[in-house]
This record gives sequence, structure tokens and C-alpha cells, in this order.
Amino acid sequence: MQVSIIIPLYNCLPLTQAMLASLRATLPAGLAHEIILVDDGSTDGTRAWLESLSADPAIRVVLNERNLGYAAANNRGAAVARGEFLALLNNDLVLQSGWWEPMVDAHRALGARAGLVGNVQLNARTGAVDHAGLVVNICGKPVHTSARPHFILRFLRPFRRSPAVTGACVLLTRDLWQRLGGFDEGFFNGGEDIDLCFRAAAAGRVNVVALRSVVRHHISASPGRKARDEQNSLLLARRWRRALVAAADDGFRTWCRDYLASLLPEACSHEWRRALAALAFLARVRTTPPQDAIAAVEAGLAREFAHWERTLGPQPRA
Repeated sequence: MQVSIIIPLYNCLPLTQAMLASLRATLPAGLAHEIILVDDGSTDGTRAWLESLSADPAIRVVLNERNLGYAAANNRGAAVARGEFLALLNNDLVLQSGWWEPMVDAHRALGARAGLVGNVQLNARTGAVDHAGLVVNICGKPVHTSARPHFILRFLRPFRRSPAVTGACVLLTRDLWQRLGGFDEGFFNGGEDIDLCFRAAAAGRVNVVALRSVVRHHISASPGRKARDEQNSLLLARRWRRALVAAADDGFRTWCRDYLASLLPEACSHEWRRALAALAFLARVRTTPPQDAIAAVEAGLAREFAHWERTLGPQPRA
């Protein structure tokens, strides 16, 4: 196999240099690969440094004349990629020994069903788990989960399904990328990875987190990373409203826990049917969430849309 490793760059040269050093130190010996560095209009000396890499046959450089954003930068890198696999990596990662193999193993285990394979990411500063997959909360919004199974469970089940994974470190085939059309450039520095995961799932693919693959991440280090969060969230929610509700297992469980806790002080016996349904769902005896839990997530999303209407004004239909 050959892998094309695509790394978009926007300033943060010291982080980029450290990331590239960690990448070279941790790739398995003999792995056929190319490293595609896409500079997205850096102004901090990154371009001069890229020129110094011109003699390295494993490195290819793409230069954007201006800052086009994360989605466009990755799309430009993928357009020139030659590998069977694409590995999308942020330039603010610190890669650790053994990060690559579990992602490939998870992809192979899924075979033709494989969608996007992510991994566990630790906050580079604190060491706390920042990402072990994404869940959809009671507001109908996708958020990182820090819940990581015990190491014994990770040994027995080295990967788990996830509605979406972050694009900071993700593996997929170039064929799937091309079939899905890459990142939607309507998103700007946020949401494009989740949108791609949802499109993969809609095409019948399975997105997973490789639980034995661990990297460190300087979270949101690039300038302007969070500037359009609200606009990106609105676009994602408008496009995938039904899918977000359907994927809101975390939101459903939050409602069930809160509802059962509310019963304890009064011991409302007339609520026993709803209470049993909530308990059955939490215990995974029942796979369908209670209708009240679904309604709570839908109401949470409705509040988010009202918030966006107030703060961003009327928006054209997606």
C-alpha cells in the first residue's frame, strides 16, 4: 500500500517542524508514502522553510496564493495525491510511536464497509483525552467525547463506531474521498470533517475510532480556527438535522439520566412507564430511545436554530 499524508499549513512554523519530525520518527520502516504539505498563505517564514525541503523526494509542496481555509487546503492536497490511502494530519500534532498501525488495522477489519478511521487525541499541554470520537449531545450538536474504554476492553475491542471523528488525524481510502467529493468548502475551518463523516455514513460506510492509536494535539493552534464556529454549526445542523437527532445517543442518555434523577425526590409512581423506558435504554436492554428523549434533542436543536437566527440573522436555505 502507498499512503499520501496530507498536512495543511497556516503559520505556526515551530509546531509544523516538530510535527514533521514526529511523523518521520514514527512511520513504520518500509511504508511507501508521500508527504504533501499544503501551505495556505502562511506569512511567518513557513514558505522559506518549505523551500529548504525541496531535495527530499518524499515531500511534495502545494502553495495557495491566499488563505483558503482547511477544507480547500486538504482538497488541493488530495487532488495531487497518488496513494491508495489518504492520511489527513493537522500540523499541530505530536505523533507517538504506534499511532499508525491501529488505524490501518481498524480499516482492514472493516473492509469494504470502512468509512473514516480516527483515533484518540490527548491535549498536548495537559495530557487529558480531548477526542475519543464524537457524540451528539442533548442540544443536537456534535461534540468530542473524552470517554475511553478501560485498556482491557481496548484489547478486546480495538476500535468502536462513532457518528463522526475529527479530521485532525484521520485515515480513509482515496477512492472513498473521491466518491464523496472531498470536503465541502462551504465550511470554513470547522464542520467539514463531520459533514464528510455523515456523508460516508449515508453511503453505508462505518466510521470508527482506533482506540489503541494515540497522538498529542495542540488544539486549535492555527490563527482564526474558531472564527466561524457558529456559521459552520448552523450549516451542519441545517444539512444534517435528522441525522443529528438519529445519532444523539449521548443526548438520549442525558435525558434519561436527568429524568430519572428528577423522579427521586418525589417518587412519582404515575411516571413508572416512562421511568422503565428510560432505565431500559440506559441499560441497553432497549435500543430505541424514549420518545421524550427524542423530543428533548429536537427541542435542543430548535433552541440552537433560534440562537443562530438571533445572532447570525436569516440564512439562505442550504
